[in-house]
Amino acid sequence: MQKPTIILATSNGIGMGHLTRSSAIAAELKEFSDPIIVSMAAGVIEVPKIAGVQFEYIPGRDRKWMRRLEWDAYLRDRLVALIDETDASIVSFDGVVPYPGIISIKRLRPKVKLVWVRRGFWQNTPRKYVLKLQSQMMDLVVTPGDFGQDYDKGPTTNRNDSVLVKPISIYKPELSFNKQQARQELGLDLNRPAILVQLGIGEADLNSKLTAALSGLTSWPNLQVVLTKDPITSSGENLAPSGLEIKVVRYFPLANVLNAFDAAICAAGYNSVHEELAAKIPTLFIPNVRGTDNQAARAKWAADNKMALTVDQSNLEEIRENARLLSSEELRNELTLNCAKLPQVTGAIDVAEIFKDLLNKPAKNRSEINSTLLKLKLKNTFGRGWRRTAFSLLQLLSYAYRSLKPYKNESSSNVSEINLVEIDQRDELHKLIKNQSPFEHLIVGASTTYKNRRIEIAKKAYLK
Repeated sequence: MQKPTIILATSNGIGMGHLTRSSAIAAELKEFSDPIIVSMAAGVIEVPKIAGVQFEYIPGRDRKWMRRLEWDAYLRDRLVALIDETDASIVSFDGVVPYPGIISIKRLRPKVKLVWVRRGFWQNTPRKYVLKLQSQMMDLVVTPGDFGQDYDKGPTTNRNDSVLVKPISIYKPELSFNKQQARQELGLDLNRPAILVQLGIGEADLNSKLTAALSGLTSWPNLQVVLTKDPITSSGENLAPSGLEIKVVRYFPLANVLNAFDAAICAAGYNSVHEELAAKIPTLFIPNVRGTDNQAARAKWAADNKMALTVDQSNLEEIRENARLLSSEELRNELTLNCAKLPQVTGAIDVAEIFKDLLNKPAKNRSEINSTLLKLKLKNTFGRGWRRTAFSLLQLLSYAYRSLKPYKNESSSNVSEINLVEIDQRDELHKLIKNQSPFEHLIVGASTTYKNRRIEIAKKAYLK
């Protein structure tokens, strides 16, 4: 008997949170279904290493391979085509806000169940005004649990429209290398201390935070500092102070080799917290203030409960001093012991069981969906304050104007020149994604009907 297909779609977030949560869920779904991951994140090429399932890369709106007017329809049509190709019965979306192209799937394929995996710890942004209607468009809303749940005071907190599960993480003790094995994998000295530093590089404030954190580590004797990116600015300036031994590693997933490290310094995103703390790694969290995720509140919970250290992300001296504190073995032992009290990160198993149950339930009534979609469109335009309403109207006028009179320099490759790429090799796909030439990525083993439909979708979406 053929297993049912479940599609797990993710947005292109600041980090890898959406993608790794979906990958963790996909790994558990394989027992009774054929999960497929589709994502706008370039990191989708790493999916086989986590979940061992098929995947497709979808260019996000930020790629600018097509006009914004066409992108939502393109996303919808791609997902509907994949539903028809695989006879999928559930489409799950992990992202802050479900795109119109996600929601409108229900209008074309009403029998498909739509699930929103909606992380908590939202910042208090205007997006909160459409939460109710967005949630009503779904057959199910799932909230991944958070270690610091009690510190979440955001707009999703007091809602009763979702199912809360345990924290979701790709970290699994049974898949983790021990300290010696992990260090051998990463090429680290077995007898010297090692620390993992994962902070952003590129913008002035991110660069200064990295330099401050690394400066605080200079007093730790014989330390091996592991980064995932070269500590160099776009102009070639070295962000690392002299006297530190820096090793840049590109290993995925890092969750499997966390035992290699005596400590870590990273942002307080969902992934990092539920990997580092689950692995009992003494960590300094430097919250990232970008995006919708309230990392400062999550990090404060960890610090208040003595599970980790945290700082005011704008205070470079505080970052430097707390990085220095990590050299204390006594402090590291205290943090490790406290992390041992945390619950297991088994939320992916919970979600898999929920999806298994959902397979046998009917989808929402179509008339209810159409009514809610209309309300959502009105709310998006008129129900988020007068400034937002004015902006929405101006945006609509701009779209209408550009439809009639596009920019002179807007052009595109002829659609016949766009590659239909049916591969899952990481390195080849990495080169294609980094390139600016449009391509259409397909699951391996795609049918001729699916390929032809994908060409039709591309012809409709890409600029002529």
